[in-house]
Amino acid sequence: MRTTRRGVLRSIGAAGLALPFLRTAAHAARVPGTITFGLSSYPPNTQPWANTGTASLTVKVQMYRGLLSYDAAGALRPELAESWQSDGGTGWTFKLRDAVFHNGKPVTSADVKWTLEQVAGPKSTAYLRTDMQEIERIETPDARTVRLVTKVPNAVLPEKLASPHMPITAAGSTDNGGAPVGAGPYVMTASERGVSIDFKAFDKYYKPGLPKVKALRFVAYADENLRVAALQAGDVDIIEYVPWQAMDAIEADKRLAMQNVDGPFMALSFNGGQGPFKDKLVRQAVAFAIKRDEIVKAAFFGRGNPLEGIPIAPSSPFFDKARSQFWKYDPARAKALLAQAGHPNGFACTLLSTAQYGMHKSTAEVVQQNLAAIGVQVTLNLPDWATRVALGNRGQYEFVVQGTTADNNDPDGLASVLDGSLPPNNARSVNLPTPDIHALFAKGRAEFDQAKRKAIYAELETRALDECPLVGLAWRAQGYAMAKDLQGFHNLPSAMTFFSGLTLEDSYFA
Repeated sequence: MRTTRRGVLRSIGAAGLALPFLRTAAHAARVPGTITFGLSSYPPNTQPWANTGTASLTVKVQMYRGLLSYDAAGALRPELAESWQSDGGTGWTFKLRDAVFHNGKPVTSADVKWTLEQVAGPKSTAYLRTDMQEIERIETPDARTVRLVTKVPNAVLPEKLASPHMPITAAGSTDNGGAPVGAGPYVMTASERGVSIDFKAFDKYYKPGLPKVKALRFVAYADENLRVAALQAGDVDIIEYVPWQAMDAIEADKRLAMQNVDGPFMALSFNGGQGPFKDKLVRQAVAFAIKRDEIVKAAFFGRGNPLEGIPIAPSSPFFDKARSQFWKYDPARAKALLAQAGHPNGFACTLLSTAQYGMHKSTAEVVQQNLAAIGVQVTLNLPDWATRVALGNRGQYEFVVQGTTADNNDPDGLASVLDGSLPPNNARSVNLPTPDIHALFAKGRAEFDQAKRKAIYAELETRALDECPLVGLAWRAQGYAMAKDLQGFHNLPSAMTFFSGLTLEDSYFA
């Protein structure tokens, strides 16, 4: 008998148990020609230019593709653009390949121009709106050529255009409330709100021989134990967000494989508009009050490392060990900073997190306990993930637990979490302007010389450690687990792990 998601739910409910894992003697029968993917939540939406979490991203990269993307090693690769080059500091030229959208129309320079204008437009809520507003002029000399002229030199524009949050859609497709039309490897065929989404392979996809599997099915398992149980039962072929308490069991299961990378991190962001966190001394006090090794143990079962500074990975050429250990646990210093800020007896506040992901809840609980030791009384607000995202995007919190990563592996990718001068988003502090940090990001972005960029980002890191627009807590191992015979899927390195859904087009059963 095939163990189903609803069957597992019924069994657990009837027995009154919360089983951490479910083992079966053999892998259950598959739907022929279909990869079934266990998501950590049902996507709040699949809007092409929004950032609403990893589950949404994993789904939408099947529907859309941008000018560029990343290969399995994290290097830039061509997508709708078959080539690109810088042509004078402020100019970048892209040559488009022969590709068509899901509506059968060819991908042209006019579509690229229209897309970039929508993202940068005055009413846009796109995640990369500010970045695309740095483009001063879009030239389309022919249907297969796009030249972007930026306001100032921009060394990282290709990285921005490779983001899965910057796909190209058919011109006019969203006019009058229409649905965006992409050129990705799969086409959505059905969805059941809160439960599942189905795709079939796009028969005119521009990469010969891809995708390798004719259908994808995404099934949402908000409960992380059920997500693991579904994989072990053979209900799904692959899952994201492998819960850290399950990693040992998955590694021991000869039918399964797991791919972990370091790169995502847990952190705190703040509402600087009012209340105690408006004062950087209070934010600094919080930074020194956290026992980060407790978060690594409680939230990640030891599969991670304390993050005592700004999240620049140890493998990065921009990494500095001394700065990375700046926020070592120092409760005496934390109390002194509180007193200096006018709160010698502490204060009461509310921390936004979510109970849907155990790592978020456990991180919030450790922060709550640690801050109580310096007199800060924290009440936890733990809604479901969709509500947590909505509250975060609206800035309706005092401070908030973040589980995120940089936009890419270049230091400029940290602008999304550090630059308070950018428009509000779910992954960054609100009402907390950082003009000096903003200026340093702009300076680094405009510099093509690597040695000079390194000096710029060292200064930026020092500034961010003082201003605390984000307080790092812990690096975490981010895992995908899958049936051992599922080949071709890759967990992309470091900050790009959440982009790994890009490799589903290469995935197949051996």
